[in-house]
Amino acid sequence: MALEDVRKEMETCRRCSACKFIPLEMVNGYENTYVCPSIARYDFHTYSAGGRMVTGVALLEDRVGYSDKFIEVVYNCQMCGACDVACKYAMDMEVLEPLYEIRFRCVEEGHTNPVLDKVINMLRKQKTMVAGIQSKRGDWAKGLDVKDASKEQVKVLYHVGCLTSYDKDLWKVAQATVSLLKKAGVDAGIAGANEVCCGGRAYQMGYKEDFMNQAKKNLEMFKKSGAEIVVTSCADGYQAFKVLYEKCGMKPDVEVLHITEYLDRLIKEGKLEPKKKVDLTVTYHDPCRLGRLGEPYIPWEGREIPGHVRLFDPPREFMRGTYGVYEPPRKVLKSIPGLQLVEMGRIKEYTWCCGSGGGVETSNPDYAAWTANERIVEADSTGADALVSACPWCEKAFSDSINSQGGSMKVYDIVELLDKAV
Repeated sequence: MALEDVRKEMETCRRCSACKFIPLEMVNGYENTYVCPSIARYDFHTYSAGGRMVTGVALLEDRVGYSDKFIEVVYNCQMCGACDVACKYAMDMEVLEPLYEIRFRCVEEGHTNPVLDKVINMLRKQKTMVAGIQSKRGDWAKGLDVKDASKEQVKVLYHVGCLTSYDKDLWKVAQATVSLLKKAGVDAGIAGANEVCCGGRAYQMGYKEDFMNQAKKNLEMFKKSGAEIVVTSCADGYQAFKVLYEKCGMKPDVEVLHITEYLDRLIKEGKLEPKKKVDLTVTYHDPCRLGRLGEPYIPWEGREIPGHVRLFDPPREFMRGTYGVYEPPRKVLKSIPGLQLVEMGRIKEYTWCCGSGGGVETSNPDYAAWTANERIVEADSTGADALVSACPWCEKAFSDSINSQGGSMKVYDIVELLDKAV
């Protein structure tokens, strides 16, 4: 696919601004009506999905060039997909796809964000999207006596992810995951120093070729491990393995599960029994790439029938974020004795982004921090003691925001709380 292939999508946009807000029937007050961080932050139409699609058409028609402002608008977006599902509440059209294709075209033409170029160069040299030495990628597991899936066969391969592997503040999440898998008697292993980045963030940034290279490496590791199931505690990794690989013609020959899906299964099978009370009131944040962008890929090949109404032959089903991973994390939380779950206003497919996606946490950390803080304020309004999520990037974004603002709210990964209860 190329930018030219999504021209009809871009031209279908009616500039209604639905991509900016949660659906009207879900609005229950003035606060928290925006769904798109970019338009909420910059308050100018060009920074919305509709505005960017206008720009995409203009780029095809040589009415705009790769100016500094063009690049700034293109990359100040977390690619969180909120615009896509908000538009599809009423429309049959792709919104996120054109935004990907604009970034792909920028990379192909050599008009990129220099800061993101540095991140991709690190990926090419060190196989990671965060600073770290490949040989130390598995250091978090020292002393845990967990199988090395690069050397022996396992039933379940646990892919930890770049951030958790190298951020010592997040090692506790990976360690708690291994602890739970062991308690459940699962034949699990990790790739350790041989684990590589899923490539998902490279795709978000527009570096499709680098994403494909990472996909090939991971598929080789899946096969080498002999795993039947691949689990990950990283929402970016989940979307990459579950959705993007298949979308790009490289569907894994394994079952892909987020760790919350697998833990929910183990609880239902009686292999994990949360018995200890965790007296805490929490609110749950749906990660974008586990929720709306994590629903199963729906392939379609056919043609659009010309006319005033969009009709497809054969009929086409659009991904609307409805079937993302929403219930398993909540079921795990509700299984913990003493724990109370209270919900924010923007949840599930209409969740507000944590701010760290699309390369924004690197290219514009102030904007990323603003986005995270908006969510902290929303979480705080629920009266919860803690904000819980199921993605290390979200958790880091929230923790950094709370620490910088001097807040008191705690941030946990679901795995941590379940491990306390088992």
